[in-house]
Amino acid sequence: MPRSSKTPQIRLLIGAATALGPGKVELLEAIARTGSISAAARAMGMSYRRAWVLVEGINQSFRRPLVVTATGGKGGGGAQVTEEGLDVLGRYRAMEAKAARAIAPELADLAAFLTEIEDSR
Repeated sequence: MPRSSKTPQIRLLIGAATALGPGKVELLEAIARTGSISAAARAMGMSYRRAWVLVEGINQSFRRPLVVTATGGKGGGGAQVTEEGLDVLGRYRAMEAKAARAIAPELADLAAFLTEIEDSR
């Protein structure tokens, strides 16, 4: 994404660890869309192992899991974002939108000092 889209990023921290941030939210949304950690990882251009480690970290950061998995086999495996996970996603996106609206004037002023370079991701 080009840096010309200047928006705030929200990270929920537990100590120094990020419990939830833009990348983890994107992963949860991809799991919700695809029903699979591996498909979500592919869609995001990351390894299955990395996605699995992130999901484990997310689940450990919350009182109840945000993602549940089913082992493969005859019926096939998969992953599902729980009701609580969907609730957390909705609240996170609402906070993000509220933060963007709250700082829009100051962000526009600050943006005048920034260069227009492409994000390296």
